[in-house]
Amino acid sequence: MATPGRSSDVDLLVDHLFRRQAGRMVAVLTRALGPENLDLVEDVVQEALTRALRHWPFRGVPDDPAAWLYRVARNRALDVLRRRARFPDAPVEVMDLLEARLEKAPEAVFATEIADDELRLIFTCCHPAVQADARVALTLKTVCGFGVREIAQAFLVEEAAIAQRLVRAKRRLRDRQIGYAVPAPVELPARLRSVLDVIYLLFNKGYAASGGDALIQADICRAAIRLAGLVAAHPVTGGPTAHALTALLQFQVARLPTRLDDEGELLLLEEQDRGRWDRQAIAAGFRHLQQAGRGEDVSDFHLQAGIAACHAAANDFAATDWAAILGYYDQLVTRSPSPVLALNRAVAVAMLDGPAAGLDAIAGLDGHPALVRYYLLPATRAEFLRRLGRPGPARVAWRAALDLVPPAPVRRFIERRLAVPDES
Repeated sequence: MATPGRSSDVDLLVDHLFRRQAGRMVAVLTRALGPENLDLVEDVVQEALTRALRHWPFRGVPDDPAAWLYRVARNRALDVLRRRARFPDAPVEVMDLLEARLEKAPEAVFATEIADDELRLIFTCCHPAVQADARVALTLKTVCGFGVREIAQAFLVEEAAIAQRLVRAKRRLRDRQIGYAVPAPVELPARLRSVLDVIYLLFNKGYAASGGDALIQADICRAAIRLAGLVAAHPVTGGPTAHALTALLQFQVARLPTRLDDEGELLLLEEQDRGRWDRQAIAAGFRHLQQAGRGEDVSDFHLQAGIAACHAAANDFAATDWAAILGYYDQLVTRSPSPVLALNRAVAVAMLDGPAAGLDAIAGLDGHPALVRYYLLPATRAEFLRRLGRPGPARVAWRAALDLVPPAPVRRFIERRLAVPDES
């Protein structure tokens, strides 16, 4: 046992450990107790964190803090099961079985076994029986160790709404008696796509918030990349599509250090210092992209990763291969028609053929239900108009974007655009 430390230091250590270990502890304990006891597992893991915060400042940090947290959670689960078994209506044979499983659970497990347990937990959280809006929340809560408040902030909804989603999801797991396993090969394609979609949505929640004070939540991005890497590295699930998603996320996360300046102000792609892009993440992206090409199927993630690779490969903004990017968007819009994809394609059109062509490309998007509250539509129009030298209409479009309450860094960016005298 190490010597006691300052409470603030212990708080930081526990937060770091818990963020990294919570999902692993939940995964290992859920293997023993089953998804129907997910609430119990989460409670005892949370209690382990609370005990660490209470004890470590005075008794010192254990030599192996992760093992200490797991041991406390496991023993607390045993206590709860033994107490439940004393009640008359408790199914004794079930309690005995759960207790036996938990007692046999190892004090420490191999890294590969932990990875397998985490993968099972991901597939459990992303089961098609769980409603789509609850899968991301359940994955964040159980696999990534996020609290309800953090999840609510990421989704820009009330905590009560997230709590209700989690309750519904866990009830589905219990009522449908959903197994804790990677699905059989015949079930894998449908289930794997659900998992990959959840990881993709999870990353996007961190990469570009739709409102609030923060545009970027790096913790969520890192959690998504860890999960994508886990799926891609597994011999059962690590096919071309999983590698394509992992490549896309690595290329995207490489730009995080330069999306905002040192004062937290938004930087456009053309303003970013590419020398500060994460070269290790870019290299990882290209490795995964190469592995993604080893199959015959081409997914949307392959095409999006291709777009991201074009940006990563360009030494500067002027060297960007916009023709290739437009080609990828053309394929995406044909395969999966989406107003957001159409808007992104319009940016590529404008970069290749000029802002007037960009305006033509977004002309049919006005009034689309999916874009009514999407601030990027009027903001994109405003930027095209600005580049065409039409300051009056540009200002109208900038103000329309402000009315849709974008994240604070975007709002300040728009306000700076409106403050430029020659746009008055």
